[in-house]
Amino acid sequence: MREETAEKIVKLRSGYTTGSCATATAYAAASLLLTQKKLARCSITLPKGKHVEFVIESNCIENITVESNTTENSRATASTIKDAGDDPDVTHQATVFSTVELTSTKGIEFYAGDGVGMVTKPGLPIPAGQPAINPVPRKMIQDHLAQLAELHSYKGGFKVWVGVINGVHLATKTMNARLGIIGGLSILGTTGIVRPFSCSAYIASIQQGVDVALSNNESHLFACTGNKSEDAAIRLFSTESTPLKEIALIEMGDFIGAVLKHIKKLNTADTSKVPLRRLTIVGGFGKLSKFAQGHLDLHSKSSSIDLDFLASVASELGSPTDTCDKMKQANTSIEALSIADEVCTGLADKLCHLGAKNAQKYLPNDTDIDVIVIDKQSQVLGSWSSIIHGIT
Repeated sequence: MREETAEKIVKLRSGYTTGSCATATAYAAASLLLTQKKLARCSITLPKGKHVEFVIESNCIENITVESNTTENSRATASTIKDAGDDPDVTHQATVFSTVELTSTKGIEFYAGDGVGMVTKPGLPIPAGQPAINPVPRKMIQDHLAQLAELHSYKGGFKVWVGVINGVHLATKTMNARLGIIGGLSILGTTGIVRPFSCSAYIASIQQGVDVALSNNESHLFACTGNKSEDAAIRLFSTESTPLKEIALIEMGDFIGAVLKHIKKLNTADTSKVPLRRLTIVGGFGKLSKFAQGHLDLHSKSSSIDLDFLASVASELGSPTDTCDKMKQANTSIEALSIADEVCTGLADKLCHLGAKNAQKYLPNDTDIDVIVIDKQSQVLGSWSSIIHGIT
């Protein structure tokens, strides 16, 4: 589970998705079976047409006995090391591998190799009972193996196992279990490229979390910026008889826009989803002060804490000019809040109200919204709820 990101701007480097790694290794393994030659490097084409090259760390052929225990067949395995660039990705530097077996029947069958999970709940782009290899990586692998088959006049098909070394352990650091992906990681990617802190894989997990929760009849979702925010949500909304279900927790990190835009998309495009009756947003004071100002990406690369904005809100609440001037010179947003609280109360509540108004722009008219601001000890600093106040 991810901690809330620090307010620090650094130059970041892009990397490649597990789907790209799986495509390169599947191609290398299939090529080994068809040519008996090992590839040291493998070039693939990403969905938008860019050509990229992967180092193949290892490749080998093994003979296996199949079906009646009298027929031998060959499987080839190739691996590469995933480079996620500077993306905060648990699979950075993980070994991704593919094992390929030739079949007499045309087409491709996908299987979960060691370290890749199986889908067990509805709501994901892959149905329950299938290996957690997402649609775009599947298509990338299919397209590349089809090209390879044509190149070598091969008329048969392929069985493809995709795996990740130590993937079962790495999956404990992801939201997979919450999404109903059991036994390992997901093979992800839509463009093939990981752009740091655009976090395409992370945003995809957020969207899948919403889909899975709604598909499993959870109509009250909790969008949280980090561990302490989740702790607060569980503490505030659980009772002994009805504990808050983990599936309803959406770990959004800095990407509040990913939650809201996906909900808006579902509301306009997919009437089969269970209606979202209530959304509760929980986060730290600094990050949600940015949301109150209208920002949807709360990471420091995209938005900064604006002490002048905090001072202007405090002024509207009756704080005198000298207090507002002190707030503008504060070192942190929490210090600015403490300065305001010396002369008037309600700054945190007002920011929650502003955040709720921003959220309501993306929600169905009958969806209730709560915004709750917490401190670093997970204690509530302020809140606003449409159930109590309405959106005004």
